[in-house]
Amino acid sequence: MPAYWIAHVEVTDSEAYGKYAALAGPAIAKHGGKFLARAGRYVQLEGNDRARNVVVEFPTLEDAVTCYNSPEYTEARGHATGASVRDLMVVEGV
Repeated sequence: MPAYWIAHVEVTDSEAYGKYAALAGPAIAKHGGKFLARAGRYVQLEGNDRARNVVVEFPTLEDAVTCYNSPEYTEARGHATGASVRDLMVVEGV
């Protein structure tokens, strides 16, 4: 069953976050992740507004969690820490 990695992000340091993005994309792809939405147009209907919204489809919830904890993504995540305010979750599809 597919799972969806959903991130709502406010970038506070564009240079450092660019380093994150450069490393995160390959790490996500390595674990079977496919970007479905990445910082495109959006309409905030409820909740906290964050200008960068990302949806990634993974083959399974376990693949998404494995990616998050992988050495490659952990390295990428180090550049996002302090360069952004993020909410990140993985939800299993139906």
